[in-house]
Amino acid sequence: MITEPITIRPPTPEDAAGLLAFELENRAWFERWVHARDPAYYRLEAMHAAIEEAARERVAGSGHQYVAFGADGRIVGRVNLRNVRSRPFRSAELGYRIGEREAGRGFASADVALCLHEAFGALGLWRVEATARPINAASIRVLERCGFAAWGRSARCVEFGGEWFDLIHFERHADAADASTPPRADPGQDPARSPP
Repeated sequence: MITEPITIRPPTPEDAAGLLAFELENRAWFERWVHARDPAYYRLEAMHAAIEEAARERVAGSGHQYVAFGADGRIVGRVNLRNVRSRPFRSAELGYRIGEREAGRGFASADVALCLHEAFGALGLWRVEATARPINAASIRVLERCGFAAWGRSARCVEFGGEWFDLIHFERHADAADASTPPRADPGQDPARSPP
């Protein structure tokens, strides 16, 4: 369980070196759950390019990326809203990742809660979607703790490591009971215990 406040904000050029270190440190950990990135991604120039692209997406309103920081300023994770659609849908897809050293301490739930506050507040979205493989029980717990409800399942729709997996589809709406309430300043009450 985390015992420190965390913050999220869009990445800036000053974050490039820290983000590169975070991605390199957690590369093998992340690749247990998501497809491996191209090796060219793990260079400082590529990180700067990714930050610039994130800024363009934010201005265009098509995507919103955030970096999550612990109380001491260290990067603990990343969370994003992709494929943002305006009226009449006002929806987006949620993605997130937490560093291995921070896994099982509630950071994922806290990051997602902060991102939802942005989504349903400043960004004016109505619906946020997410998916998880059934074998990723930790990610499912994070989504459920953050008020997502499962609404469907796609059978053998995503290939990973040469094997086909199902995906469970989740959604959260802006009119959920606590959607307009800012996350607690002390996220230590969040009992999440596993990585997304």
